[in-house]
Amino acid sequence: MNRIVSFPRYLQALATVMLITAMAPAGGDDTRALYQTHCASCHGENRLGGTGPALLPSNLSRLKPEAAEAVIRDGRPASQMPGFEAELEDAEIASLAGWIYREPEVEPVWTKEEILASQVVRHPAGSLPNVPRFDADPLNLFIVVETGDHHATLLDGDSFEPIHRFETRYALHGGPKYTPDGRHVFFGSRDGWITKYDIYNMEVVAEVRAGINMRNIAVSGDGRYVMAANYLPHSLVLFDAHNLDLMKVYPAVGKGGESSRVSAVYAAPPRGSFIAALKDIEEVWEIPWPLPTEPVVSTGHMATPIAPTRSHDTPNFQVRRIPVPDYLDDFFFDLDYEHVIGASRGGESDGQGGMVINLDSGEKVADLPLEGMPHLGSGITWEYEGRRVMATPHLTRAAVSIIDMTDWTVIKTLETDGPGFFMRSHANSPYVWADVFFGPNRDRVHVIDKASLEIVETLIPEPGKTAAHVEFDRYGEKLLLSLWEDDGAVIVYDAETLEEEKRIPMSKPSGKYNVWNKTRYEEGTSH
Repeated sequence: MNRIVSFPRYLQALATVMLITAMAPAGGDDTRALYQTHCASCHGENRLGGTGPALLPSNLSRLKPEAAEAVIRDGRPASQMPGFEAELEDAEIASLAGWIYREPEVEPVWTKEEILASQVVRHPAGSLPNVPRFDADPLNLFIVVETGDHHATLLDGDSFEPIHRFETRYALHGGPKYTPDGRHVFFGSRDGWITKYDIYNMEVVAEVRAGINMRNIAVSGDGRYVMAANYLPHSLVLFDAHNLDLMKVYPAVGKGGESSRVSAVYAAPPRGSFIAALKDIEEVWEIPWPLPTEPVVSTGHMATPIAPTRSHDTPNFQVRRIPVPDYLDDFFFDLDYEHVIGASRGGESDGQGGMVINLDSGEKVADLPLEGMPHLGSGITWEYEGRRVMATPHLTRAAVSIIDMTDWTVIKTLETDGPGFFMRSHANSPYVWADVFFGPNRDRVHVIDKASLEIVETLIPEPGKTAAHVEFDRYGEKLLLSLWEDDGAVIVYDAETLEEEKRIPMSKPSGKYNVWNKTRYEEGTSH
């Protein structure tokens, strides 16, 4: 089995000591015990984050203490945060809420020096054979992330036979990202690790820890750069993709000196830049990479590969600040990355709407009446009656909203069997698949006809088990659906007949990522 590169023991010991010293101050053994019993498994023993976010004052600026009590008591909609009303007394809830707003005795840091010390290169770029060690179409492979036991499976997209299964870091988040040729894939973990994996040779080639609590990573359209978005510390971190050499650390600080978590970072290949969503500052950041001398970007909606173009003058790797009227935690882009469609999960709109920002002018061009926390990061587009439309599920509302991208009006709201998380389609498919991830009907998945904008089929692959996250093969002929359980499976469907063809047992297969769709930005795949 191909295991993750080991962090050198002396550095691991040093990092462990540093993180342990960041524990919350003494001030109530009972409260400390409550935290360890009910919170530490998700948020970390030292409040530095795990599968859940870090719980430190610097990360709670948008959550008032009374609201924190409500979250502990009632849970948080559209998240894995449960309510503890049945387990905890009111006084215990209040004590825990106060605990997470206390400053740690030692502020947890992860500086340039720690990043550099964490880097491990097992196989320098260019040192491994340039020919796949398997007989399969390299562009029709899937990476399946199995969060149940922290593994990933390399899957043949033609035969749907597993090629290799390998161990990953703990709690991968944000989806793996491929280089344009499909040879390398990068994984990001909640605890800050970036892993570069050579698909051809089925080997981990390099790793580096970008932060303590990381949201996601993005890879530039030419495959030369990787950027990480951190909740803790508040930063963006830029790496050379070849060996994950550190290039630059960007503190996420507003013009007034206010510090911010980074919600996410995205690659915008047609623009030749990274786009960052800031959690605590009403700004969007654009950071361009050097333009190539030859066309390298190929996308599913473009007839021929083209080089990115820019309509702004920001120098390479310099931040261009775009002020916005509200916090934008979640993004969707139009096909040319001229507009960003964003939504807040706690600003003025409080998850009850969205807005459209022109990335060239920085102007807001439309408001979107999208109640119920739209999950724009899972949005998709297709052609409908001669115009481009986009569709998004909602995290707290049983609906799918369909929007005309010409005038940004909502042309249809489809009522579903519950709030959803993911949507997928393909240019060659007449259907959109939307799950019902949250609520009692999470074992269902809706099939929506692109022409009629109606739900034409509701499938229940396994009664009582969560059905989620569809991904098509490169041709749009087959698709994979997850049974999102520890004893789950990936189910193969015929994309035209909707008939089940095969089940592949897996351990909570949270996401499946097709090389062609993700590197060509295929229509119907969230970007």
